[in-house]
Amino acid sequence: MKTLVIVSHPYPEHSHVIKALKETAESMVNVVVRDLEAIYATRDIVFNIAEEQDAYDGVDRVIFMYPTHWFNLTPNLKSYLNEVWSYGWAFGPDGHALKNKEMMVVTSAGAAEQMYSADGLIKSSMADVLAPMKASALYVGMKYLQPLVIYNAVNVSPERMNHLSSELVSHLSA
Repeated sequence: MKTLVIVSHPYPEHSHVIKALKETAESMVNVVVRDLEAIYATRDIVFNIAEEQDAYDGVDRVIFMYPTHWFNLTPNLKSYLNEVWSYGWAFGPDGHALKNKEMMVVTSAGAAEQMYSADGLIKSSMADVLAPMKASALYVGMKYLQPLVIYNAVNVSPERMNHLSSELVSHLSA
């Protein structure tokens, strides 16, 4: 199974978890990693739409890897979806580029899991926060997989990071 991993981190120099998981994905066979900030190196990205869409050719699974940023996608990832997943390519007349592919979200959150609960400060689960990604996947005919969520990302121990990398490898190898 071939996997495309789209990585976005607004502050890559401060990334620990996403950086380590990106490196794990890059080491895998049949995995292509596209790091939006590394490729485009600017906050005002002008995407190469054809190149980004071509990256999906022959891919069975797409993983979006990013830190949850103010309970949402990163700004560049949102722009990417707005521009790359265009009408007529991803869906609509003759557009079925994503149909039957799998989608998975790998995201980190600085807060503890308690924050993302009915009893937490935001009174919302991570499933609630990720609902737009799930809806987007289903809208274009993708199969939405259970996300891999890393809570309290600022305090991940080396042992926990090894476990997370192993968990990602098992997802990428499935």
